[in-house]
Amino acid sequence: MVTGQGGIPDDVIESVLARNDIVDTVSRYVQLSKQGKYMKGLCPFHSEKTPSFTVTPERQIFYCYGCGKGGNSIKFRMEMEGYSFPEAVRIMAEESDIALPEGQGSPSHAVPRNPEKERLYEAYELCSKLYHFLLKNTQHGQEAMAYLRSRGFNDKLIDQFGLGFAPDRWDTLVQFLGKREFDLLEMEKGGLLSARHDRDGYVDKFRNRIMFPIHDRNGRVIAFAGRILGEGQPKYLNSPESLLFNKSRTLYNLHQAKTSVRKQRQIILCEGYGDVISTWEAGFQNVVATMGTSLTEQQISVMKSMAEEVIVSYDGDRAGLNAAMKVLPMLESAGLKVRIALLGDGLDPDDYYRKYGGDRYRHVLENAAASTKFKLIYLKKNHILLEEQGKIAYTREALPVIAELSSSTEREVYLRELATELQLSYESLKQDCNLLRQSMQKMNEHGDNPDKRWNNGRHKKGQIATPALLPAYHAAERRLLSLMLQDEEAARYVGEHLGEAFNIEDHAAIAAYLYAYYAQNKPPDPSRFMSSLHDDRLEKTVSSISMMENPQEWNVQVLDDCIREVLKYPKQKQIAEKKEEMMKAERSGDFLRAAQIASEIIALERQ
Repeated sequence: MVTGQGGIPDDVIESVLARNDIVDTVSRYVQLSKQGKYMKGLCPFHSEKTPSFTVTPERQIFYCYGCGKGGNSIKFRMEMEGYSFPEAVRIMAEESDIALPEGQGSPSHAVPRNPEKERLYEAYELCSKLYHFLLKNTQHGQEAMAYLRSRGFNDKLIDQFGLGFAPDRWDTLVQFLGKREFDLLEMEKGGLLSARHDRDGYVDKFRNRIMFPIHDRNGRVIAFAGRILGEGQPKYLNSPESLLFNKSRTLYNLHQAKTSVRKQRQIILCEGYGDVISTWEAGFQNVVATMGTSLTEQQISVMKSMAEEVIVSYDGDRAGLNAAMKVLPMLESAGLKVRIALLGDGLDPDDYYRKYGGDRYRHVLENAAASTKFKLIYLKKNHILLEEQGKIAYTREALPVIAELSSSTEREVYLRELATELQLSYESLKQDCNLLRQSMQKMNEHGDNPDKRWNNGRHKKGQIATPALLPAYHAAERRLLSLMLQDEEAARYVGEHLGEAFNIEDHAAIAAYLYAYYAQNKPPDPSRFMSSLHDDRLEKTVSSISMMENPQEWNVQVLDDCIREVLKYPKQKQIAEKKEEMMKAERSGDFLRAAQIASEIIALERQ
């Protein structure tokens, strides 16, 4: 069995590529629009205003002209989610129901990882089990257990979420990890321990706290959150970022929620650990949380890859409403449908569930408000509608929200509600709304993409980037490689007449890989070929070259012209060096030497 990167069989890699179309893969994260035979969008890897991120369905590759990132669908998932190659293939294989041979693609079989990361994975798993044991089976955890039971957490939930307790001691983990011969400096860097103030030894990072293990999407413990037992600050303490833990990419409980999320294409988004656990107990297994931090673009990308709709279930107080209002446009701009759960009494989801029970909380989630409805409710809270000025001010803020709706039916529904609520004329509101829409459309009429409002106004006149003009030999080498990627016969001809005599080192390396690729009787396929490379820079170069426009048919004359240009460059370079040497000889008065060099130049030019 032929194996590729990470010991994964080539046929598995090829099956993953075949079942994960590049457009479908990228569209989970990037809103693409069709431009001829290409798809374009704003690059997810760097900030840009003009779309330079390009997907080629025909060749199954992506390339960004702005930052230079490129590759196939596997490479895209690696870049977006921080996976290694074996991890990306294994996850994509699972998603596509492709069976991996026993042991292939598993963490133990994958390409050798960072040993320090592996030790941290082991340490976090052991510490999670220790904290769980201390909570449930020792005197240390009795007070924490009583608190959890008073909050409605039963044994099933405590086990389901692996809750634990860190005793009010300085050396519980220091001794536990030390006896198992873990490097305590590594454990400090990994976020489990802290160095003493005098740097002489280590102490536990978490003390006297109820512990919530945080997992990666594959179910491995990568961090902890500790809630203090009793009074004290901070109320919640999270592990610092480490080799394992990237807060911006992580969603609490995703490892347990992902199956339900994919099935329902819906996510319930909370802010806290207790909120997730109560929502889970209420019967919703598609619930995750941002762990009390602001929602990030990376977290939205992860959600976009799995779901079409997000129900935001934040705290019902003013701060929670403000937070929901802040994330709403972020989620919508990613192409997600958004609804907001409206919790009363200023309660968070956990308290709401404990106070009113599962049936009422389920009703709130199932009847979450559409985004436009929520925006109007949010704006309304800022005004006293019993006063004329309050009505006028609210109307001025509400009409732009309704006017931006593309559906005339939706606009009518909200305008009629507004007219009834404020006791105003529907016709006058409709007229004002239509005038506002016309004004908004005029502002956007120079947008580069009138059908996709997310991309309007991005282009600025006179700022269209033009590619740099390449030297003739450089352009010839790229054209040769482009033709070689498309046709095995072209590659064979170039191999016979040029071999690896490319002037640019990366081009020579790509040519060598291509010769080896075709020697295995593999068909021309840029996406498949990229999976045989083991170098990010080469993959980016192949992506860029694959974007070149070349005629489907080629002839020997085209190849010969390019080969001649490539072979000519070293002599041109040598002639330029000789001319410089001749001028130096003339300036120093050595005219005999200058004449000899002139003869050498003439001989080179004849060649």
